[in-house]
Amino acid sequence: MGTGLLLALLLLPLLGSLGVAFLKHDDLLAKRVTLGVTLLELVLAVLAFTAYSPGGARIQFASSVDWISQVGVHISFGVDGIALVMIGVIALLVPIVVLAGWADKLPQGRSAAGFLSLVLVQEALMVGVFAATDVFLFYVLFEIMLIPMYFLIGGYGGARRQYAAVKFFLYSFLGGLIMLASAIGCYALAADKLGKGTFDWATLVQVVHDAPLETQIWLFFGFFIAFAIKAPLVPLHTWLPDAAEQAPVGIAVILVGVLDKVGTFGFLRYNLPMFPDASKALAPLVMVLGVLGVLYGSLLATGQRDLKRFIAYVSIAHFGFIAIGIFAFTAQAQVGAVSYMVNHSLATGMLILVIGMVIARGGSTSIADYGGMAKLTPLLGGMFLIAGLSTLSLPGTNSFVSEFLVLLGSFPTQPVAAVLATIGMILAALYVLWLYQRIMQGPVRGTALVGISGGPGSATDPEKAKVLDLSGREIAVLAPLVALIVLLGVYPKPVLDVVNPSVTATLTSVGAAVPAAAQEGK
Repeated sequence: MGTGLLLALLLLPLLGSLGVAFLKHDDLLAKRVTLGVTLLELVLAVLAFTAYSPGGARIQFASSVDWISQVGVHISFGVDGIALVMIGVIALLVPIVVLAGWADKLPQGRSAAGFLSLVLVQEALMVGVFAATDVFLFYVLFEIMLIPMYFLIGGYGGARRQYAAVKFFLYSFLGGLIMLASAIGCYALAADKLGKGTFDWATLVQVVHDAPLETQIWLFFGFFIAFAIKAPLVPLHTWLPDAAEQAPVGIAVILVGVLDKVGTFGFLRYNLPMFPDASKALAPLVMVLGVLGVLYGSLLATGQRDLKRFIAYVSIAHFGFIAIGIFAFTAQAQVGAVSYMVNHSLATGMLILVIGMVIARGGSTSIADYGGMAKLTPLLGGMFLIAGLSTLSLPGTNSFVSEFLVLLGSFPTQPVAAVLATIGMILAALYVLWLYQRIMQGPVRGTALVGISGGPGSATDPEKAKVLDLSGREIAVLAPLVALIVLLGVYPKPVLDVVNPSVTATLTSVGAAVPAAAQEGK
């Protein structure tokens, strides 16, 4: 059953994209079909969760067929707990994105069918990347998934969309080529040791695991650079602010909420198990990059003037936390890092959507153009506050559990990094509350709300009366995210139970000590 569910999760969006592509002259029908397909995908993801056994094999729902048999390449799929929760995040966010953009105006000459068919292709490729168990197949999907995102940014984004799309594509594509070189090196090692090359992930873990440290380091960097670009870690992050600023709001949710997680997932799936000695030797370097990301991203977020670039730098800070948790080599830190991948998607995804709703009402991405908006839109102001509190990891919200586990688990092995990263928590409170105060609190002000010709005045001015609060559709978009932020904040066990065995297996492959409680899945 599980294998069929995974194949359905892979194929349904692709088939849906083909059907939607032919609905160019009926935007409403294209939207309805897309929403139906993505909701069915969500149902399949829920069924996959129920069919998955956390105490079972490391890779479940496995399937494989020959692709290029002459060089040992297979179309192989399967999931562990980490991949499964990320597929669940994809299945949740995509229908939310489709519903959030229901009333969006597309650029002149662009159809909803074209846009939504690309979204469905993007969904299928992201599921494929997390589910691939053949390294060459993973590389192919890693590169191919750049294509629909390139067109979604370059064709439907802001004024500088072409520049942002090209920069995004080139960074990730070049990183992927470096990863391919390392994958070929791993293939050659397998050929020397086994007499026949292979790209099977499980086999390569066993083969490369025993390679000399110097060899592991070279191969490690090939994968690490590709994943550090995708994550993104400082100083390989510069594509993200441009891409997040120019992408449509819904596409920014997919980009920051899911696509970037391929990088941190890659650290866990490929770097640590395949190159354990190199991972431990180079952990101090990754810690430096993680701490730089936390502090650099936090400081630049505090000084941002553009709402969408603000989101990008907040995410850079959060990815620094995730990297620290992964390379601390403790069960608590890694479970925290994986749950952070999920919770960042929910919290930041909601914050992007709320900011998109602010921009839709004011027509500006400049923070200075807003003020006192909660007086006009109290529901929107409340949703903004919830998303912000989750972003700053307030106790009781989902992100707090993840951040606490990362810092608690990192301190025994990386005390300096953990202490410095704690400063990021303080800065997060500053930049989130500062943004909320500027946008939502105080007297109604700013050209986006008052109107350039409206001038200052009371909240009963005609210009201000045009600013409407959340619609029923917008409440439906945000409600599931609010529910999960609260639920996972007080009861994170469903996610932790699924990811804990996979984290334990990863740590065991690296040779790190795993507490008995973690091994038992407690």
